[in-house]
Amino acid sequence: MDVLFDLDLVTARREKAMGRPDSGGDFLLNIVAQELADRLSVVERHFEKAVELHGATGSTARLVARTGRVGTIDRVETSQIFGEAGTAILEGALEDVPLQEQSVNLVLSPLALHLTNDTPGMLIRIKRALKPDGLLLAAIPGAGTLQELRDVLLAAEAELLGGASPRVIPFADVRDIGGLMQRAGFALPVVDAENYTVRYDNLFALMRDLRAMGMTNPLINRSRRPLTREFFLRAAEIYAERFADPDGRIRASFSIVYASGWAPHESQQKPLKPGSAKMRLADALKITPDAP
Repeated sequence: MDVLFDLDLVTARREKAMGRPDSGGDFLLNIVAQELADRLSVVERHFEKAVELHGATGSTARLVARTGRVGTIDRVETSQIFGEAGTAILEGALEDVPLQEQSVNLVLSPLALHLTNDTPGMLIRIKRALKPDGLLLAAIPGAGTLQELRDVLLAAEAELLGGASPRVIPFADVRDIGGLMQRAGFALPVVDAENYTVRYDNLFALMRDLRAMGMTNPLINRSRRPLTREFFLRAAEIYAERFADPDGRIRASFSIVYASGWAPHESQQKPLKPGSAKMRLADALKITPDAP
């Protein structure tokens, strides 16, 4: 298993961001929370016991609770700092699923699975916690997220320092996440992506939002060299040159992969075995074979 992230640093930054909330820094979580709630609302099922897994602000839990599709919903987070007055938090590390085997009907994972070194293991642990025919709904930042920022930082570092180091984390694409769902044993997996473009006055406004999300660089192999004011000013110039709209505001892309999968159950549809079809494709399509 490749270790990409300093999970202690990820945890510390998420908790620091939660302890000092910045107005508007939770906008992406709010978008994802609404999307997950909307997707759940069209599932003709009632989920007696649900869990929000590392959802930071709890916005997903709150919106899902309003759908009428769940009985109770609990929250798992790394610290009690993520809780609200009178709301209990079940504590668990970012790569922990502190739930009994087959104990819940629904797991919601909003914007957390991209920060785990052992994502396949996390998916297996989530499936293990689900009762048969239980559902996972996840939102995972995917390939294309912050691509503009990645390009700009690489360009500025190469120009000013003569080299480049990773400063934006890698993101999986839709096919990778679908493959991980299948490997973990989820039945009927569905994976798709929604792209969001957010506009900022400048690079520094974008970086403020990333700090407010606790999403600054947590890579193990990140450069420890302190960056200067000159570096960030040049990066801001390159960003404006390459990714600004006519009004001068810059664009930042976020591609969110939405994934759903069910814990296997005998009642679920299963694909036909090869060779078991009772009709030829040509017959189904009304195709008449050419005469010899």
